[in-house]
Amino acid sequence: QVQMVESGGGLVQAGGSLRLSCAASGRTFSRDAMGWFRQVPGKEREFVAVISWSGGNTYYADSVKGRFTISRDNAKNTVYLQMISLKPEDTAVYYCNAMRGFTTTSRYDYWGQGTQVTVSS
Repeated sequence: QVQMVESGGGLVQAGGSLRLSCAASGRTFSRDAMGWFRQVPGKEREFVAVISWSGGNTYYADSVKGRFTISRDNAKNTVYLQMISLKPEDTAVYYCNAMRGFTTTSRYDYWGQGTQVTVSS
């Protein structure tokens, strides 16, 4: 059974930083691109960032470009999201997932419980 366990969220002031982690289990994802998404109540889940299976390629939503960095450790089956210069509009529940290729939209349905990020102004 595949599981994604996100962690590292919390309450932070605007301008602050957080590092999210996503530990995957059930199968290895070392040959899959991995992505981060976020969702606020009443809105659809939106793409945040994707990283290729090797870690050599990354792509970000315009809203987070230059502030967020996605990375991975294939030996640990874990993907990370370093977030700096956080803004109140970054407040959301953050999720990771395996992607069907280096893409922003095509992904598996391995949704975890997510981790809440709240940025106060």
